[in-house]
Formats: sequence, structure tokens, C-alpha cells
Amino acid sequence: MTPPDVAVDLSIWELFQNAHIVVKIVMIGLLAASVWSWAIILEKFFLFAKTRKETDKFEQVFWSGQSLVELYQALSQRRNTGMAALFVAGMREWMRSSELKLSPGTQLRVQKVMDVTISREVERLERRLTFLATVGSTAPFVGLFGTVWGIMTSFQAIAVSKNTNLAVVAPGIAEALFATALGLLAAIPAVIFYNKFNSEVARHAARLEGFADEFAAILSRQIDKTTV
Repeated sequence: MTPPDVAVDLSIWELFQNAHIVVKIVMIGLLAASVWSWAIILEKFFLFAKTRKETDKFEQVFWSGQSLVELYQALSQRRNTGMAALFVAGMREWMRSSELKLSPGTQLRVQKVMDVTISREVERLERRLTFLATVGSTAPFVGLFGTVWGIMTSFQAIAVSKNTNLAVVAPGIAEALFATALGLLAAIPAVIFYNKFNSEVARHAARLEGFADEFAAILSRQIDKTTV
């Protein structure tokens, strides 16, 4: 007589509880990586939204015709980021040079200062993006490692019990595949948002470089007027 089917609990919690200790460690690590990735993603969303807003606002004020000296005096009293920090750095170097004597070398110094500021701004925006890239590239393989280990454990259990009934095989296979699912769950958002944020950084860097060139041209005209 065929034995009655045995109900098998394949809930997520049961799969985790019944998994091998190595698979559990893999699952916990992948969950932690996923949570931290989402924390970085949310932080970057707000950061880039704030950066775009501040940049648009600064460009509107800069091109409104306000005196550059007045704008510099207003901005230099507070901590600035983005395009405002680029403007303050360039103006500070220009004003320091003007206290001595403006010369063609002044423009080169201003350009160097702005290049350093752009590099610092890009570095600020790129902070922690490496973690997303690492999770996106390694999480699937970590999950696969958990799956392989889980399947090996399942086959060992089958060999010991000498029973290939689905009720015996299914839980172990499900536990193993759950590790792969967690790996993909961590990797897919990390890859998508890493690419998105990289594009945001490149776009913002291009805006900063464009502004730096325009600002350098303005200062160059001022230098030419003074040295003539």
C-alpha cells in the first residue's frame, strides 16, 4: 500500500531554519548585503535629487547678472557643495591672485583649483557606489555557492535515508535554491542602481566641467582687461 502523502512546509522561515549552517550563513550575508544596498540606494536618491536642485538654483542665481563678488561673499559664509563649491574655490583663488597682481598665470591657477574641486565633488558622489558594484557582481555567485552546498547536503541526506520520495528531496532542494534567489534579490537592484548612479555622476561632472570652462572664460576676460 502506498503511504499517504506527508505535508511538507516550504515556507521561507522553515526553509531557513532547516538549512545547513553554511547555507544559513550565506543567506544571512546576502540579506545583510541587500539591506545595506537599499540603504545606499535610498541615500543616493536623496543626494542626487538635492544636488540637482542646488545646481539648478545656483545656475539661476549665477546667470541672473548679480555681481560675482557679492555672490562669492554670500556663499563663502557657509558650507557649499557642487557647483557653488566650484564657484567659491575659483573666486577665492582669483581674489587671492588679484591682491598681488593679475597675470596670465592666474587663469591657470584658477583652473587647477576648479579641477581639484570637481574631483572632490565626483568622489563625494561616488562614495559607497563600489559596494553596489561588489554586491551586483558577487552576490549571484555567493548564492550559487549556498545552492551547491545545500544540494550536496540534500544528496547526503538521501543517501543516508535511502529514500528518494519527493517529500524527502523537495525541502533540501528548495533550501538550496532559496540561497540562489537571495543572491539574485541582492544583485539585481545593486546592478541597476549602480549603473543609474554612475550615469548621474557622469552627468553632474559634465555640468561642473562646463561651468568651470565658462567661469574660467569670464575670469580670463577680467584678467585681460586688467593686464592691458
